[in-house]
Amino acid sequence: MPTHSFKSTAFTLLISLIIAFDAYGQNQTLSIDEVLSFFYQRNLDLIAAQYNIDQSFAEAVIAAAIPNPTVNIQIGELSNNNLNKGSSASGCNHNANVSCGASEYYSFSQLIEVAGKRGLRIQSSGFATQAAESDFRDAVRIFSNMVRHTYYQLLQMQKNRWLAQEIVDHYEVISNANRLRLKSGDISESEFLRVKMEAMRAQSDLDNAQTAVEMAQADLAVILRWPDKSLQFEAKEQWPEVKNIGQNLPKEELISKALQQRPDLQSDKLRADQADKELELARRLKYPDVTVTAGYARDPSNNALNSGFIGVSVPLPLFYQYEGQSDKAAVNLNQSRLAAEQTELGIRNDVISALAAWNSASKIVIRFKDGLLDDALAVRNSSELAYNKGATSVLDFIEAQRSYKNVMHDYYAAEINRANAYYDLEKSMGVELDVDKAPVPRNSKRQENLQQ
Repeated sequence: MPTHSFKSTAFTLLISLIIAFDAYGQNQTLSIDEVLSFFYQRNLDLIAAQYNIDQSFAEAVIAAAIPNPTVNIQIGELSNNNLNKGSSASGCNHNANVSCGASEYYSFSQLIEVAGKRGLRIQSSGFATQAAESDFRDAVRIFSNMVRHTYYQLLQMQKNRWLAQEIVDHYEVISNANRLRLKSGDISESEFLRVKMEAMRAQSDLDNAQTAVEMAQADLAVILRWPDKSLQFEAKEQWPEVKNIGQNLPKEELISKALQQRPDLQSDKLRADQADKELELARRLKYPDVTVTAGYARDPSNNALNSGFIGVSVPLPLFYQYEGQSDKAAVNLNQSRLAAEQTELGIRNDVISALAAWNSASKIVIRFKDGLLDDALAVRNSSELAYNKGATSVLDFIEAQRSYKNVMHDYYAAEINRANAYYDLEKSMGVELDVDKAPVPRNSKRQENLQQ
């Protein structure tokens, strides 16, 4: 009889394993690095940021271009009836029936920019391209943190589901034991029903936890642009590797380090430098550019049959000296400097807030690990043991179960908050991702060649 019971139990466990494999076996567990790789490959916002770099490089090519020369050809002194016939010019046949031919003029014109305008345009476009690359790094910084938060939200929902499943399984064991105790008269029917109600509540919590997991999977799928089998992705229990990013430095040193590393501040400063060059360029517009023209003329009707000429053309800024362009560039420079100052103030606030959140989250997790988790488990086990022996009431037993569940929920939330707080601190500091994980601008080398 015991052998038959053992075989039945083994068969039941086998069926349970098969069902569990069907439910979860096809799920794909991803690490945070794998999710970030998915995001970099598929996210349109980062691609748009990359296109901004391409556009800036194209504008740099335009700014460095030298004006093209102009070639002019003219044929003159044309007539239907008389094409320089009988001309008295020395280079012409004086016979009235013989044509001397049309006059021909060939000229070459070249615009010469003065006052270093082209050099200023090249410098300005160089700052614009560097600012676009900083924008790209800033997009990586912001979007990567967004992906991490969504990833750890999924992990938190998964851990809540694991906890809910553990409690359901635990109550199932207690309920089976209570049936035997009810038949033997060890407990009252009201106690049996109370535990049964708690078991049903635990099952409802499991259903809600499963719904929360599916919603978190959908949120992650949206960020990843819904790849195949995205609703089967599961987050791996992987916590950030805490590195020394300056979290132990004094606050002012930490802020100073962030001001040096943050790509958004670098971008604003580069645009301020660009605006400064644009202002200098606008002020030099009052120095007119020179157009040099040289050419050759062949005129049979002229005493000098072949001749050359050269000329210079200069627009005179008598009525308008580009004051509007200078004023507009000065306003743009002031706005760029103000934007950089506002970004710096925001960085200071980000660093202080992120550091405070990191310190608080770390202390909370340490408190849980230093004994609170063990205490909650010990209270639950001792209460259950006492209840099974009839030494405590069903209310004390249920309260111990609820306390254990609440402590575990708070612990999971604390672990997730700590992970997010660390990545938020990295984000506020402007810490660059590993080179093999983050995309890089394509045109940096080409920009260097252009400036050379």
